[in-house]
Amino acid sequence: MSTPENADLWKVRPVAASLAPAFGDQLTRLPPNPFFPAPLKKEPAVGAAETSLPDVTKFAIGFDHRDRPRLFELWTEVLDSEQWSEGKKLAAFEERWGEWNKLPAVGLSSWAGGALAALEFAGVKGETVLCPSNTFMATPLAAVGAGANVEFVDCRRDDLCMSFEDFEAKAEQHKPKAAILVHVGGHLAFDSEKIAAYCRDHGIFLLEDCAHAHGADWNGERPGSFGDAGVYSLYATKTVSSGEGGVLVSGNEELLEYTRKFRNYGKFDHQVDGLNFRMNEFTAAVALVQAERMQEIVDWKNDYAREHLDPVHPARLALPDGMTSGLYKYIVFEEIEKSTGKVYDQPCHRIMGRSDELPNTDWVAENHWCVPLYYRPESRAAALAGEEE
Repeated sequence: MSTPENADLWKVRPVAASLAPAFGDQLTRLPPNPFFPAPLKKEPAVGAAETSLPDVTKFAIGFDHRDRPRLFELWTEVLDSEQWSEGKKLAAFEERWGEWNKLPAVGLSSWAGGALAALEFAGVKGETVLCPSNTFMATPLAAVGAGANVEFVDCRRDDLCMSFEDFEAKAEQHKPKAAILVHVGGHLAFDSEKIAAYCRDHGIFLLEDCAHAHGADWNGERPGSFGDAGVYSLYATKTVSSGEGGVLVSGNEELLEYTRKFRNYGKFDHQVDGLNFRMNEFTAAVALVQAERMQEIVDWKNDYAREHLDPVHPARLALPDGMTSGLYKYIVFEEIEKSTGKVYDQPCHRIMGRSDELPNTDWVAENHWCVPLYYRPESRAAALAGEEE
């Protein structure tokens, strides 16, 4: 193989580059190396900054990029602490979430960990648990995982959530040990108060599935405050997210302590048969930053919806007076050209091969759509471009 012209110059290129600060660019004006082409131009890590009105129809994680310095600072503190689990960041996240929720909080590695802890605490093994069919399969599977028999309840057509009328009928029929009330789409179930009152009067443990309900409010009442406990998901697509994770809220100190043990193999007395549902410190740092920003994210989504979406979607899901949705989904009851699909297009009772008659659930699966709405504030452009605000 012949040696290309100027081959000796290539050998000094690394040295020349290191001396360039002292001698200027004379030493680095060398011919290109055909064997080692110049590296590709490095692209921005998060894409180009937006310079016009944000495109809320384009998927975006619910994270405000102005929080990068704050997050990196917290991660550095974790690295310096030499404690990567069960540390100060988890405690700070739990405190912050509890302040917003008006209930004590326990951070976990997933929604499933919190749901299983609550259902195990309620003693549902061998008993019946009522839950809606219009939900994600995680809801009935958590009850099955806790050893319960699941009976499905129909939903309302106007809010996609569990119907008190059908709940009462199924409760009289099946005498459940517990029930799971799902807040679908970001708002609170319209029959929350009625269902909670029935459960209190009849000794039924009520778990609220708050996986969509970050930032929701009804005249000051927050998700998880109607029943015995509520469990949120912090999965990547949620209104606020830590990638993976969950948080349980409750006013029952015994349940809170049970959950703390359940997430960590029952340590230290091993009176609780738990597994590993711990939230690590890096995830807790993300969750803390997200909890700090959550109200702003929810306010932004609601302001955008009122100004830009409500005027063109008269067939939208209408909320009762005094209720604020976290707007995980913007739901309409008319087919639209550009949609993110359905909240759920297959009811759980159909997926599980059940023959339950749930007419509203089947109707909802066919007759609602979701308008794209992702958190993309104008401030994100400056953050991505590295500009000061």
